[in-house]
Amino acid sequence: PRYRPDWASLDARPLPGWFDQAKVGVFVHWGVFSVPAWGSEWFWWHWQGEHRADYQRFVQRRYPPDTTYADFAPRFTAHDFQPREWAQLFQRAGARYVVLTTKHHEGFTNWGSPVSWNWNSLDTGPHRDLVGELGQALRESNIRYGLYHSLLEWFNPLYLADKESGFKTQNFVLKKTMPELYDLVLKYKPDLIWSDGDWEAPESYWNSTSFLAWLYNDSPVKDTVVVNDRWCNNCSCHHGGYYNCADKYKPGTLPTHKWEMCSSIDKLSWGYRSNMNIAELMDEASIIEELVQTVSFGGNYLLNVGPTKEGVIVPIFQERLLALGRWLDTNGEAIYGSKPWRVQMENSTDTVRYTSKGPVVYAIFLIWPRDNVLELSSPTPSPATQVTMLGFAGTLKWQKSPGKGLIVTLPYMLPSPLPPQSGWTVKLEGVK
Repeated sequence: PRYRPDWASLDARPLPGWFDQAKVGVFVHWGVFSVPAWGSEWFWWHWQGEHRADYQRFVQRRYPPDTTYADFAPRFTAHDFQPREWAQLFQRAGARYVVLTTKHHEGFTNWGSPVSWNWNSLDTGPHRDLVGELGQALRESNIRYGLYHSLLEWFNPLYLADKESGFKTQNFVLKKTMPELYDLVLKYKPDLIWSDGDWEAPESYWNSTSFLAWLYNDSPVKDTVVVNDRWCNNCSCHHGGYYNCADKYKPGTLPTHKWEMCSSIDKLSWGYRSNMNIAELMDEASIIEELVQTVSFGGNYLLNVGPTKEGVIVPIFQERLLALGRWLDTNGEAIYGSKPWRVQMENSTDTVRYTSKGPVVYAIFLIWPRDNVLELSSPTPSPATQVTMLGFAGTLKWQKSPGKGLIVTLPYMLPSPLPPQSGWTVKLEGVK
């Protein structure tokens, strides 16, 4: 069937199956904001849009007088950008898809956009096609490629004029936003489009539904492409493909619609900050906890890193990604391709979460029980019940609970002054 350019028709499109299977992705925020590398990727807006004193002081102290935001672009060098090394890192992190910022709200494009004259990565800065180079490396590693794209640009004169008209004119959309979206799809054939920058204007301004109808009907990726829900104001959590709803969204119960939780290793920013400290970063345990909570509720987990202006993913971010990958090497069977179970978490505690695959149930527990005994009240055992632990050879002893559920005797852990941190998975076969 051909999709019409209206939400009723577009929302009826089935989500391509690869996305729900994938479960784990890496988000990359990289752009001219990586040059000042301070505050956040909203640097230009805080500095020149809101005239915040801390940002003005920062620029006065570190840069020559009369510095403009455009002056940062030549310093966005990507000298050390090795796309194959990135792809290898993301693969080892267990990511099944990667989403790169092709253009943030600053309007600088990480590819040679024909409608972003001199404000793109071919004409200035790296003099490289960053979108294309990363795409090629990811495809070689068999990782799906997503493109983040901001509909709006804070300081684009065409956008400001349209805004002034109450969004009755559409010069910015017709000359900038839409040509770039079509260009990205035709040039790079992405698996995913992560739209953003939608909140100021209605669908009638953005022409999003016309673009999505073309994307689903006639584009080279019409059968495989997945999109999110940020295509116009009041669109989030209502229309589009899968739902983001809000940054770092954490539903309290099982959503009825496929969704994704995006999170950042640096808790204070999505772009790289040169002054971040260790207390401001997520540790391994909290990353795994977020992943497990998200997947138990049927979501995908998209974890963000911000590279430096030279194109380096700093070692602490690499370390966190590799820790996630090691955990997934052992426990990935309970994550990839899983479905939410009839119960998503133990009533008594948020530290045990469930996923399932067909008749198999996985109980992922985040805290090791003090006496090596795991009590699960939700599964109903049968004489045929078998219990194993991912990453551990052999079966585990279990018995029926006096109440309901079962009690599992875990393998003995070596004594340690600290409780072991991370998350372990018990695989239950023959339970209801």
